[in-house]
Amino acid sequence: MKYALAFAILFAAPVSAQDFGLTGDRVFSFDLGLGAKIGSAYPGAEEAEVAPWFIFRDAGFGPVGTAPAQGFSLAPSINIVGSRDSSDEAALTGLDDIDRAYELGLRASYATGPVTAYGSLRRGFDGHEGLTGEVGAKYRTELSDRVTLWSGAEVGYGNDEFNDTYFGVTPAESATSGLPVTAPGGGVNEAAITFEARYALNDTTALSGEVRYGKLIGDAADSPVVQDEYQPSLRLGITRRFSFGF
Repeated sequence: MKYALAFAILFAAPVSAQDFGLTGDRVFSFDLGLGAKIGSAYPGAEEAEVAPWFIFRDAGFGPVGTAPAQGFSLAPSINIVGSRDSSDEAALTGLDDIDRAYELGLRASYATGPVTAYGSLRRGFDGHEGLTGEVGAKYRTELSDRVTLWSGAEVGYGNDEFNDTYFGVTPAESATSGLPVTAPGGGVNEAAITFEARYALNDTTALSGEVRYGKLIGDAADSPVVQDEYQPSLRLGITRRFSFGF
């Protein structure tokens, strides 16, 4: 219900709000929206789950009338990691349960022409209290006035606390699960390729989709907790573009 309410508020906002201040030489624009994603229930999981997708993307500054925005920008970075219950999978028997985690942080990006490079850093709450994020780049292709595609590659990383939470096995867990003690430590834990598509319904509203094909690497891939190194996901949503002139 709360996601439906947020969706209604977002798209019930008057269009005039998007035209606020567009008399300056530059404009800050971003896409804001909601959707759903299906992917691994937690890092290394074999089973998939459906979760909400909070969309905040393509933020940046540019001349009035230019889209997407160019140059350097900072934007919120939000993610949700599913819970891990030892009773759900035989392979998890004896391991501690992990609550659903909510991650909040920042994403920095720099766009020049069709290329955008980015990096993000988020802190977890509830399920984990570590730091995690991604570094990558993507290339934009305009197929028509309405259809835009992006292809990209990125690597994911986590600090000691994040990687130990999802890929580690403590001595106590080893005694109850029979798995070897594992302490992966911080570092890069995943590599992925991404494909995104945007279909503009009008000047401000669009349908968005993303296919992400990730693979756990390094110590994360070697963890006895991991049931599947390959971590594909699919996201579908709707966004609205907001622009504010300066």
